[in-house]
Amino acid sequence: MTTQPTVLFVCIHNAGRSQVAAGYLSSLSGGAITVRSGGSEPGNQINPIAVQAMAEEGIDISHGVPQLMTAEQVRDSDVVITMGCGDVCPIFPGKRYEDWGLTDPAGRSLDEVRPIRDEIRKRVEALLGQLLPEDLPPQ
Repeated sequence: MTTQPTVLFVCIHNAGRSQVAAGYLSSLSGGAITVRSGGSEPGNQINPIAVQAMAEEGIDISHGVPQLMTAEQVRDSDVVITMGCGDVCPIFPGKRYEDWGLTDPAGRSLDEVRPIRDEIRKRVEALLGQLLPEDLPPQ
């Protein structure tokens, strides 16, 4: 891994799960991790319910823009986390890959999105503890 780890979150539309995960990791790492996100079929905008759910956590993801995941992003990342995009992610030797089986928040109410958000936070916190076990910023 590089001196500053790079994590790429990938979901189909890059409008919900990957944006939430990227928002948490950016916030919780205090900038100690380079965070990227992308989608295999990017949507037009971030899911407004995901934005609202993250606002409840004090994290603003409203300025994110869904973007296409590229092979270069994968190649340049130390860890690639996929969320329901199947086998579309290119595989490069030496990368750490994880697939987080998470419900897609698209079309769901805020009450339905909160548990998805909370599960993403738990997984991001665990990942952060693995990547920066000695350097965790105060919460």
